[in-house]
Amino acid sequence: MDRLDSITPTAPVALTTSGRVLGVWELAEHDPDQSAQRPNPIAAFRGIPYALAPVGPLRFAAPRPRTPWAGVLDATEFGPTPQRGEAGMTLIPETTIPGGDTLSVNVWTPTLDPAAKLPVVVWIHGGGFISGSPASPWYNGAPFARDGVVLVTLSYRLGFTGFGWIPGAVPNRGVLDWICALEWVQQHIAAFGGDPDRVTIAGQSAGGGAVLTLLGAPAARGLFQGGYAMSAAIADPSVNAALERTHRLAKLAGVSPDRRGFSSLSEARILELQPRITSPSVPRLVREIHGLLRDGLMLGPVADGTIVPCSVDVGVAQGPNAHVPLVIGTCDGELLGLFKPGTVFDRVPRRAALRALGASGLVADRWLASPLAQATESTVVLLGRYATDSVFRTWVPRIAAARTARTEAGTTWSYRFAWHSDEPPQAGHCIDVPFVFDRLRAPGVFRVAGEHPPQQLADAVHGALVRFAQTGDPGWAPDIGGQGPSRVFDVPMRDLPDAYAGARALMPAAISA
Repeated sequence: MDRLDSITPTAPVALTTSGRVLGVWELAEHDPDQSAQRPNPIAAFRGIPYALAPVGPLRFAAPRPRTPWAGVLDATEFGPTPQRGEAGMTLIPETTIPGGDTLSVNVWTPTLDPAAKLPVVVWIHGGGFISGSPASPWYNGAPFARDGVVLVTLSYRLGFTGFGWIPGAVPNRGVLDWICALEWVQQHIAAFGGDPDRVTIAGQSAGGGAVLTLLGAPAARGLFQGGYAMSAAIADPSVNAALERTHRLAKLAGVSPDRRGFSSLSEARILELQPRITSPSVPRLVREIHGLLRDGLMLGPVADGTIVPCSVDVGVAQGPNAHVPLVIGTCDGELLGLFKPGTVFDRVPRRAALRALGASGLVADRWLASPLAQATESTVVLLGRYATDSVFRTWVPRIAAARTARTEAGTTWSYRFAWHSDEPPQAGHCIDVPFVFDRLRAPGVFRVAGEHPPQQLADAVHGALVRFAQTGDPGWAPDIGGQGPSRVFDVPMRDLPDAYAGARALMPAAISA
């Protein structure tokens, strides 16, 4: 697997147990130490395969770790991505790279000295489990390496290929990809200056959901020592619900609903039909939005009893990795744009609208009585706030409360990202990503953070994850029982008790009491 016959004497080369790896030098864009006059070179390695290409017989199989190679592996460019084609107008620029060898990692490090034993952050990208790319310019890890943290990003199988429930195939293939990549980190990260005993897994949206899922995954035991879940998108469908979507897709494709049937379909055909089972649409619109608010995303990890033994709320508090410290939080306006003005939702009574979206009468009354709901004049904005609480924000106090109640669970910290620009006028989904990566000048950031996002806030948000990776403490008081205190990332920054009071109104009564 020799991709390069010769290397330049000045290029960074990592000496891993699987073989030599060639990278490139980079410079971090922003150095918070303004007195630093010297350049700060970072070694970057891209497209290092951690598993065999998931094609042919391996398409719907568990990942198979890559064997050692002879010569020098050229890791100067990103490898192929599981995301295919144009992803549409996404908030984060998602780079698609063609090719079948899609299971790879990318590493940024300030040193190749194994004795450095630097903390490691492994980033799992978002995209609703159906899209997203580790090659996005927002996920450049140079700022982490600048601050003494080895940053690893990974790719994993997406959509129905990664998470569809297929009789005859191993379930939760995307979850197994995460675990295989974490095993690669354990075996190889020392060659990049990292400490395999100081690994923090972090992610946003579906990546945040991945962090929470891995807390309950037995095969991930011991592979990480901390979790950082940002705007975690949960996919927690039952096996029956997952199987129902499999049958719908098989019927659309005209194949048998099993591994043999789906193996006969091209990747392009599955991607063509996949939106029919992953996006709410007429005539099932209200029913499917109801399901989204109740069960989370339509495609993602499923509690199969083995790879993912239990639901997320059980796994984070009682799972084999529940003992690790966890930071969890959301943005204040995650889904404020979900409902458009002038639709039917803007014309029905508020309580009736919440009931149509699945809220019980008791829950609807309790949530509508919250101060934020009372202060919201527009019904469309109100429903966006309800969706934000249902899909994202209620998980924060719910998980903090569940972990506080179990002595075996680790410490939990919560936060809120509240800052927003004048345009767009809300702290929407993905706004915090360029802040945590300290990449405010990356392409497209203005779409979520305006033209002049505050650098001091990026220093704080990025610094919290750096500190957590280094010390196991993000820098504020732990959340006790889901009632805070929570760090509020804003200008100025502050800490608040019960910062998720409105979202707690949607929690099960036994937990919120």
